[in-house]
Amino acid sequence: MDLASHLNQLDRESAARTLAGCCASRAWVAEMLARRPFASTEDVFLAAADVWAALGRYDFLEAFAGHPKIGEDLTALRERFAKTAGWSSEEQAGVTGASDAVLEELRGSNISYHERFGYIFIVCATGKGAEEILELLKARLLHDPDHELAVAAAEQAKITRLRLEKLVNPSKEQA
Repeated sequence: MDLASHLNQLDRESAARTLAGCCASRAWVAEMLARRPFASTEDVFLAAADVWAALGRYDFLEAFAGHPKIGEDLTALRERFAKTAGWSSEEQAGVTGASDAVLEELRGSNISYHERFGYIFIVCATGKGAEEILELLKARLLHDPDHELAVAAAEQAKITRLRLEKLVNPSKEQA
């Protein structure tokens, strides 16, 4: 079944829950529901991008808050990267070599990011190992707040797209 058919066949409440699993912004979910029925999978993707582009800071922050915080403790961080290792051999190669030092630096940088910007670090992590994510995080810590919000919002859009794709193709790599 294609994505449009899948979303169109759901009752409103089920569709809202399904869409909220892709993006936690209530405004995004409400507008996506208002655009049903979708003509095609591409129509879903276009609507998702258009709706996201029309939203603002509050909606972005609400979507970001729907993500688990990376790096609260090393055990949780190890578990997160161990889980993603199974999703693709490319990721596994990048993750298995992550040292405790890298994970500790990632944890500390996540805390610094949250203190600087007031929200968690958002990155589309598919295909990225701990070291690459750490380098991205460190580079983004140098952004001014307005620029960083735009970068984080663009990353959220990528994550949302991947999650929409996974609704009908669960073997798709995780974000």
